Amino acid sequence: MSLFSFFGRSRSKAPVYPTDTLTSRDGCPLTLTFFRHASFSIRVGEHHIYIDPVGSFHGLPKADLILLTHSHSDHFDRAAVEKLRTSKTEILSDRTTAEAFGMEGYVMRPGSIATPRDYVKVEAVAAYNTTKDRQQFHPRLREDCGYLLTIGGSRIYVAGDTEPTTEMKALRDIDAAFLPVNQPYTMTVDQALDAVKAIKPRIFYPYHYGQVEEKTDIDRLVREVRALEYTDIRVFPME
Repeated sequence: MSLFSFFGRSRSKAPVYPTDTLTSRDGCPLTLTFFRHASFSIRVGEHHIYIDPVGSFHGLPKADLILLTHSHSDHFDRAAVEKLRTSKTEILSDRTTAEAFGMEGYVMRPGSIATPRDYVKVEAVAAYNTTKDRQQFHPRLREDCGYLLTIGGSRIYVAGDTEPTTEMKALRDIDAAFLPVNQPYTMTVDQALDAVKAIKPRIFYPYHYGQVEEKTDIDRLVREVRALEYTDIRVFPME
């Protein structure tokens, strides 16, 4: 997978967000657009996949797919979903969000597999806290989801809110991984390093950091991941 980063320009009055472009294994260009915290999108040709959209999306393309990992307000924003959706938009959401907010579409539980479009397969991966004094944040029984997307033969893992879990560490052959690094709710820097060492993604995007009192040591994370040599770390402003 080849990669370069750039700051794109918009022809509309929509804000300009940082982007990255990847080439999938079958040669398909994929454009990642980073909004903030846990919200980003993947463009596949003329199709747009939004993950956990939160905030204002004025002037941005409508969604072909929307993926929702869980119901916390920094991941689920009903107004944003309604802004981005059309009558043809497919929504994939975890069980709790679907039940609590009446979200129509695919209800995903850990282990679920869906093919909502012919260009993407989505596999739900369990997302939960493992540290004893943090399990109230994302309890395993709630069945929050991370998602493994297969697009153009490439495997992109979006972890959602989680610490390193057995399910995560079992993943292999990952082209790009989005791992949360936000204390005390998700991973510490040490846990993120542990996750990277386990799954060995070709590219690691730290996300879901900032917005709390305990600042994530991104500089240390970059330094130690680069020392591993097998993973390319790419940091974008997600605070």
